This record gives sequence, structure tokens and C-alpha cells, in this order.
Amino acid sequence: MAVFYFYNLRFFGHIILLAAIALGSFNCSHKEEEETEKPVARALDSKLYPSDLKNIVPNDISGKDSAELIKRFIEKWIQDELVMNFAEKNLTTEQLKIDKEIAEYRKNLIIYTYQTELIRQKLDTVVTPQEIEKYYNDHGASFVLKDNIVNVNYVKLGKKTPGIEKVRKWYTSDNPKDMENLRSFCIQFAENYFLDDKTWLLFDDILKEVPIEDYNQELFLKSSRNIEVADSLSVYFLKVKNYKIKNTLAPLTFEKENIRNIIINKRKLQLIDEMKRNVYNDAKESRNFEIY
Repeated sequence: MAVFYFYNLRFFGHIILLAAIALGSFNCSHKEEEETEKPVARALDSKLYPSDLKNIVPNDISGKDSAELIKRFIEKWIQDELVMNFAEKNLTTEQLKIDKEIAEYRKNLIIYTYQTELIRQKLDTVVTPQEIEKYYNDHGASFVLKDNIVNVNYVKLGKKTPGIEKVRKWYTSDNPKDMENLRSFCIQFAENYFLDDKTWLLFDDILKEVPIEDYNQELFLKSSRNIEVADSLSVYFLKVKNYKIKNTLAPLTFEKENIRNIIINKRKLQLIDEMKRNVYNDAKESRNFEIY
């Protein structure tokens, strides 16, 4: 039968005291700590030391809560050790052959952690407009639209909103003063609005907002510019300033953020590849590896 015990400490508070000492005074390696520390618990052949309890108690926690947290941690550690031992005894030799997988996982995790830190420290994330434009011009075939996109001004108002007649005039106008009036009005009264006609939007997203019966998007976009529709509660005003049909080249402004991410990801790969080459070449020059 699997058994465990706490070392002969008169009160559990002694464990807390050991843990508190560990939290403030241990700076050596774990192996060195095990040689000098008195363990606080044992489960079969495994021992738990005060240094193992470092960093498990937040600084702002009360003494009572700290004791309870440490107690739960120790009890969980004991349970895990016992279950691990029990599982090892009840698995076949073949089932226990996981050392290789663990080693591979550890290797990949260490490499990934280092690469992440390398990217954090060394990656240049500044992408100029010129770089974005050049990439767009050099890779135009990669930016063919899969959906219809539009530049629009869009306003949604409750049917009883005062001043709707003014909105009918303003939303179709190209006069900057009218657009300023419309924006001020929307801030006060609109249920929803979008007045940035330089930003490209998916037309499918517009159709989710505006109750337009559309059976042929391309034909609709070619024939409609100023649209007013209503349902039982609201009135919708939509001005299509510009549009691009799917299977045509996407405008640069639509792909700008995508291109920026592509360029940065390429830099990440280049940074990692350069690191790998340098490590390999340094090791080769130092004769730190051989191929037999």
C-alpha cells in the first residue's frame, strides 16, 4: 500500500515557517538546496523541500490564506507523487517508453522559448509605406479579392428620430460641410453609423446591417449608389462611394495591414534562420560536432 508522511514537525505552522524562510533566503541551485534543506514532506521515495514552495504564495495574501495555500500545494504534490507511482506500476514496459517523447518535447520547448525571446529582442517591427507598396506591386497576384468590397457612408436611425429629412440631404452630398453636419447628427441620434469612406469593408458585412434584398451583388453594386430602406423600427441610409468586385485586384489600402504582417513574419523567419546558420557555422569552426 502506498504511504506518505510529513516529517516530525509538531505543528503545520513549522512547515509554513520553513516555506517562509525558503521564500526569502534561497538563491542556490535546486540540487544544492536539497543537500542543505530539511524536507517538509515525503511521498514514497520523493521529498518536497521549502525551496520547492518558492513563488507559490502571492505577496498580497494574508498569513492565514498563505498557510492554506501551502497546505493545499503540499497535499496536491503528495497525491500526484502517489498517483504517478501507482500508474508506473500498472502500465506495461512498452507504455512507459515515453522518455524519448519527453526529451523531444523539452528540446522543442527550449528552442521555441529562445526563438521567442530572440524575436522579442531583435525583431524590427517598423514597416514603411514604401515597403508595403513595393510588396504589393511585386506580389499583385496574391491579392485577388475573394469577396466584393465597398467604400460606404452608412447611417441607421430610429423611425421617429427628429431631423431625418436633413439626413436624406446630407448622406448623398459630397459637400464637406454636409458631411460634418451628418457626423454631428449621428453622434447624437444614430443607432449605428459608419462614415469613414476611405476604409474598405466587405459588402457581406454591410448586408448583415442593412436589410437589402440582394440576389446579385455585382449587379446591385453597379446599379445602386444612394440607398434608403426601412424596416418596422429603423431607417437605413447607405451611400456606396466605391466598390471592387471579387476576382479583381484588391486595393492597396484594403491589404495594407495584411502586407505589414506578412513582412514582419518574413523578418521573423529570416532572424531565426540567421541564428541557426550562425550557431551551426560557429560549431563547425570549433569542431563541436561530427558526422560519422
